[in-house]
Amino acid sequence: MIHITDTAQQHFAKLLTKQEPGTQIRVFVINPGTPTAECGVSYCPPDAVESTDTELKYEFLTAYVDELSAPYLDEAEIDFVTDNLGSQLTLKAPNAKMRKVSDDAPLIERVEYQLQAQINPQLASHGGKVSLMEITPEGYAILQFGGGCNGCSMVDVTLKEGIEKELLATFPELKGVRDLTEHERGEHSYY
Repeated sequence: MIHITDTAQQHFAKLLTKQEPGTQIRVFVINPGTPTAECGVSYCPPDAVESTDTELKYEFLTAYVDELSAPYLDEAEIDFVTDNLGSQLTLKAPNAKMRKVSDDAPLIERVEYQLQAQINPQLASHGGKVSLMEITPEGYAILQFGGGCNGCSMVDVTLKEGIEKELLATFPELKGVRDLTEHERGEHSYY
């Protein structure tokens, strides 16, 4: 479920020596499955372990995950990175904002997952986001841009060179990707 690197485990183990005996860590997601999902790590003293928690044993520590957070922490990774600027704990949880869907889920669910887990985090660095409105019977994914993407002069490049290439590589059953504004004007021959 959660990969905790050796360096991160050693970092936590060192911190845990200064806590109440038996204290371990808890990994959690606040607002799981929503665009505002946030992941975190905290101390977990022995009396804070719930019977419904998932217990994950590692070489240097044990991590506990609450029942609600568990599905959203699939494929998560915790690392402790040291570079020229210092040391930093990193927690990557690609499924925190949306639960991973199975490979045999309907196409619309798999495309939506890809947008939320892979594409929107990239667009968020520029204040933008994209939403899946529909998949046409002809196989076109109709997207709506929002946030910083609205009115951006690079939206066509982002759509064609970024999003469309990534979605077509992942989902060969798609024929293409269109912006909702193009779709509403009926500018494409798939109607």
